[in-house]
Amino acid sequence: MNDNSARESGRIGVWFVGARGSVATTAVVGAAAVGAALVPPIGMVSELDDFAAAGLPAIDRLVFGGHDVTETPLSKRAEQLAAGGVFPPSLLPAVGPALQAADREIRPGARTAPDRPQRETAEVLVEDITSFRDRQGLDQVVVVGVSSTEPPVVPHPAHEGLSALEEALAHAPDVLPTSSLYAYAALRADCGFVEFTPSPGIRLAALRELAELRGLPYAGSDGKTGETLVRTALGPMFAHRGLRVRSWSGTNLLGGGDGATLADPEAALSKNTSKRSGLTAMLGDRVEGLTHIDYVPSMGELKTAWDHIAFDGFLGTAMTLQFTWQGVDSALAAPLVLDLARFLARAREQGAVGPQEQLAFFFKDPVRADGSPAEHRLVTQFEALRAWYDGEGR
Repeated sequence: MNDNSARESGRIGVWFVGARGSVATTAVVGAAAVGAALVPPIGMVSELDDFAAAGLPAIDRLVFGGHDVTETPLSKRAEQLAAGGVFPPSLLPAVGPALQAADREIRPGARTAPDRPQRETAEVLVEDITSFRDRQGLDQVVVVGVSSTEPPVVPHPAHEGLSALEEALAHAPDVLPTSSLYAYAALRADCGFVEFTPSPGIRLAALRELAELRGLPYAGSDGKTGETLVRTALGPMFAHRGLRVRSWSGTNLLGGGDGATLADPEAALSKNTSKRSGLTAMLGDRVEGLTHIDYVPSMGELKTAWDHIAFDGFLGTAMTLQFTWQGVDSALAAPLVLDLARFLARAREQGAVGPQEQLAFFFKDPVRADGSPAEHRLVTQFEALRAWYDGEGR
């Protein structure tokens, strides 16, 4: 559909920041394959029977586009991912048209010039998103950040209030970190926003103020795909059983673009801070141990996480538990990205504004409205998502 005067109800745009990356490409492939009933929706929370009548947008009604600084066509990225074992190569012919359609809607990513106010860059991003919505005749667009992890944000006075931010953007080239610039553009384009990475994104006070002012929902941050998913299931077990965890250490081995990014110690700091927040909330600060991230290029899209847990039992008896998680990171992340787009779109239809705390289930470091510690226990998070559906999502 090319005319917004003939808008077709139920079509939802998903605009990826990092649209040619592994996660976004796998999400486009997955949506096309599931929507055409070529594969079952394994790994998709939104397809569970619990949410069958929740009024979520249909998977085959999602329309994809996005921003990226690279120019590799999605069809080529999909070939690379299939060769790396992310999904079967036999799917490629069937999903080819969907990849081509999404590729036509990808625009160059933000490149802030040192002599150019950042507002000018933001205005281009806003125009890209709004023209996508109008051209495709979409009900709404959800912007999802799946680009490379940024280092922790460098504080700036303009981050604390919207009026100060708007003034600074009109004159300075580097007020916002890139992930937050995309979040700003999403809000200005009247879109809900999801930060799936541990980057600053929408966490800045000025951006949260803007979301409230414009009546928009958002969620984040750092998708919970593997090791931390297990941690948030096991952590409550120790706490509820009265077992004292003395240390919880982990080692992650990964390749691909995510591994290359996290080889930078500053980027890894954002990830480690996010991964650690759940353990601290569930078990307290007394738990020793760190998580180490090692980049192993030959692993490609594969990921291995090994955790060692030392704990005390009755009468101080020393015990240990170890687990190994091996998986394909983008295949774990992509269904959650599709889930989040569908849940956030539905929340907006219901009039939701601000941080969507019912979506904490999907994140390592969930955003809360009042800044208080988030709930990290996996089962409790899932029950909160179901309670939202029972109370608001119907």
